[in-house]
Amino acid sequence: MTDSKLTLLPFADISCYTEDFSIISVQWGHDGLAYILLINNVPERKQDMFVQTKLQKTYTYKVLIVSSQYVEEIIIQGQQYHYHYVQPLQEHLLLVGARSTYYGNGKFDLNAKLCDRQGTAIREFLLGDGIQSVQVTEQGTIWTSYFDEGVFGNYGWNPPVGESGLLAWDAYGKIIYKNNSADIADCYALNVVNEQKVWFYYYTDFKLGCISGEVRTESPQVTYLNPNISGSSGFCTDGYHFLFDAGYEKHGTFIFKIMQKPGSLTKGTKFTLLNEKNSPFQQARQDFRQDRLLLSEGNLLYQVTMEELLSVIE
Repeated sequence: MTDSKLTLLPFADISCYTEDFSIISVQWGHDGLAYILLINNVPERKQDMFVQTKLQKTYTYKVLIVSSQYVEEIIIQGQQYHYHYVQPLQEHLLLVGARSTYYGNGKFDLNAKLCDRQGTAIREFLLGDGIQSVQVTEQGTIWTSYFDEGVFGNYGWNPPVGESGLLAWDAYGKIIYKNNSADIADCYALNVVNEQKVWFYYYTDFKLGCISGEVRTESPQVTYLNPNISGSSGFCTDGYHFLFDAGYEKHGTFIFKIMQKPGSLTKGTKFTLLNEKNSPFQQARQDFRQDRLLLSEGNLLYQVTMEELLSVIE
């Protein structure tokens, strides 16, 4: 199988929405729409190193909900928390901060805020410190994966909420699933397909786990396979074909693999994605969900589905 290339055209230009704002994150929602979180001024890090949680002044966030046909803009003003992710939670929006500080005596930051589509706060709750990724299902199950500081503890947490590396929560912040089979030191990638299927990839084993079954009502099955990739930051899949970020020192390039038999992937082939200028993407934000990859370069958004990838490969 030879190396493959695919040129992508942008499906949206958000330039007219970004003036005086900076993009924080770009994510898929369960509904197939892109959710973009922006802030009017990026908060400085403490000692130029540590991400702030509570902020000394108020900030304005903006959420863009983007399809190829329209852009919906939601302004959320007067915020004093540092949020990094946004996801649709049923008819509302969930803002999540990657960091949460424990101050002692049962006092800690609530780093998740649910807002309505007018930007008005509904409730706040804790999702733990050190969040690597947040994805919410159509029914409102919140999945959170954690990087090493969230697993081993920092910002005052002992024991940390995310010590299992992977959790699922209900819409009110109650844990409904906790990883107890994988030895996760850092959950590098998460792909929540639906209520019945969740994939994750983790350090130090570099294995790909698959949770099958409804976590709210039954004990799900967890299976593993070895993709033979070290340090991948994300992947998309239709359950049979896989597109991986290529891993350490190769981020932004991709490897395509096929599950030829249960638990075993092919060696794979390099896959290069190009922008409309036929140039490789440079430092593009990327988000993997279900069988699709979302790319953001500057103010342009691109997407590619597994079906499109297969049309080039096959």
